[in-house]
Amino acid sequence: MSLLDRNSNMAIILAGILSIVVGLGVARFVFTSLLPPMLDNYLTVTFAGVLASINYAGYLSGSIFATLIKDINTKVKYFRIGMVLCIVSSFVLGVSDNDIIWGISRIVAGFGSAMALVVGSAIVMTKLKMDNKTKAMGIHFSGIGFSILVTDLITRAFFTFQDDWKGAWIVLSIFGLFAAIYSMYILSFDKEIKQNVVKHKFDFALFSPFVILLIIAYFTEGVGFVVQATFLPDIINSLEGLEGYGSFTWTLVGLAGIPSCIIWMTLAHKFGSVNIIIIAMLVQIVGILISALTTNVYLNLFSGVLYGGTFVGLVALFMNLGGKLAGNNPVILMGALTTAYGIGQVVAPLYSVKLVELYSSYSQSLYVTASIVFLGVILLFIAKNIATQNQKII
Repeated sequence: MSLLDRNSNMAIILAGILSIVVGLGVARFVFTSLLPPMLDNYLTVTFAGVLASINYAGYLSGSIFATLIKDINTKVKYFRIGMVLCIVSSFVLGVSDNDIIWGISRIVAGFGSAMALVVGSAIVMTKLKMDNKTKAMGIHFSGIGFSILVTDLITRAFFTFQDDWKGAWIVLSIFGLFAAIYSMYILSFDKEIKQNVVKHKFDFALFSPFVILLIIAYFTEGVGFVVQATFLPDIINSLEGLEGYGSFTWTLVGLAGIPSCIIWMTLAHKFGSVNIIIIAMLVQIVGILISALTTNVYLNLFSGVLYGGTFVGLVALFMNLGGKLAGNNPVILMGALTTAYGIGQVVAPLYSVKLVELYSSYSQSLYVTASIVFLGVILLFIAKNIATQNQKII
């Protein structure tokens, strides 16, 4: 059967998607999905924000570490370690009430997520047997949308039988275990691969004013991603008349995220990466501001569509553009972009919870976040104007 063949392209893509479902879904986005019931009887908004921040710090450290792993056999080893960490750190949340253990588990989950997404994607890219892998990798990254949708549906199904968020963590960990076993089996090699490891030297010439502005803009997108990724269901539930709609909005985030990568990448190929990144970020700003400006149920549900429809695509757009600009030296620039995005992810939950404490509302946090993303748009306009002739065609 081809789905059990380690060298089948279909099996490789499925295993890649499932690894993202475990790495980002179970180990990260379920936290957002389960946030409303956890806030009811265990977490505070402030502690939830701190946990989100340290989770992203773990992810940031893992992403930087991933850029240092050159050998494909070592990547397979750390991919497996990451998958195990994702499952164990999620299971712990279902059986422990200790704040310190929760904090450690979120850092560990973040590191595991990076191994699943960054290292796992590199293994998928290496294993695929086809001339043009762009479309296949677009399908692979649709796993980010699937990671939200699949884990959200499992959570919903569990809550129809039992209103117990601890039990939900345990059930999701068990699901993650089976998905991880398949992914670890397929995303490995029958024998050790001989590979010439290329050492990349730091090239200052790579960091032109255009590239520096691009990196700062990606930092602002890291900020734009996080606030809704952490709090969206609770943001919606906190609006007058919208109690209970938060989980529906989060489901729409997952649905919109599935095709977004392929759609935005297709548009970038036709109209240029920077132009499409600017448009996607402006659309994201609209989605961020909706919940601060209106309590209309349909518009707030639509905010989930705008968020899910942009954040996945923007990661792919920035990284694809970085890859084009870096040429034969992708590791350094990819590392710089990932670091900038990661710092934005770590910072955003912290100022968000501080503003929620001060104003007892998410609105101020949403205004600040939208302003920071808009700063990124301005920087990209400046970058377009100072781009060299070579960069203008990107």
